[in-house]
Amino acid sequence: MSGRLFTICKEININSKSTGRNVSVIQDIDGNNIVLINDIRFKGKRSINWKEVREYLKKYVGEIYTIVSTGDVVYIGSDLPKEYTGSKYINSIKGTNAKAKANAATGIPELIEIAVGKHFRENNEDKHRRDGKNGWYRYDSKFALPVYDDNGKVERYNIFHASVLIRHSNDGKMYLYDIIDIKKETSNSLGD
Repeated sequence: MSGRLFTICKEININSKSTGRNVSVIQDIDGNNIVLINDIRFKGKRSINWKEVREYLKKYVGEIYTIVSTGDVVYIGSDLPKEYTGSKYINSIKGTNAKAKANAATGIPELIEIAVGKHFRENNEDKHRRDGKNGWYRYDSKFALPVYDDNGKVERYNIFHASVLIRHSNDGKMYLYDIIDIKKETSNSLGD
C-alpha cells in the first residue's frame, strides 16, 4: 500500500507544479499524507483580507477532484468562495488558525485528494434542505505551513489538522462546502 501512496503523492506533486502553485504532498514517518504549502500567500499581522481569499477561491469553481482513499468525486461549486470566507466558523477563529485557513486555500486540490476517514451525517438544517439533501461527509486532512526566521528563511513547518466538509447535494453530486476545525498539531512540526 505504501508504494501505491508514494506513486499517488508523486502524481499529485506533478499536477500541482503544472498549475504554478508551490504546493506538494509529503508523507510523515507514520505514512500520513501532508499537503506542504510552501508559500504564504495571505499575510496579515492583525487580520486576514477574506475578500482576497474569496477572489482566489473563485479560480477553483467548476473543478473536479477525486479523494484517493475512497474514489469519491468532489466538485467545486460556486458557493465555496462565499462559504469558505464568510461562514460562522470564520468568525470564531483568530490568529494562527485564521492565517492557516486562509493559506490552506492554495492547497485545496491536494487537501481533497489526500483526505481520509470518511464520516457521514444526516442533514438536519432547513437551510440546507436542497443543497445538502443527501447529507454531509467529513474527512480528515493535514497541511503544513512554513514558519520563517528573522532573516526570512524557513525555520520549520507547522502542521495543521483540518476537516474537509462535503455536502451531498440533491443532484447526487458531492461538493466541497468548507474546510473547518483547523487545529495546529502541538507536538509535531517539520524542521531541518
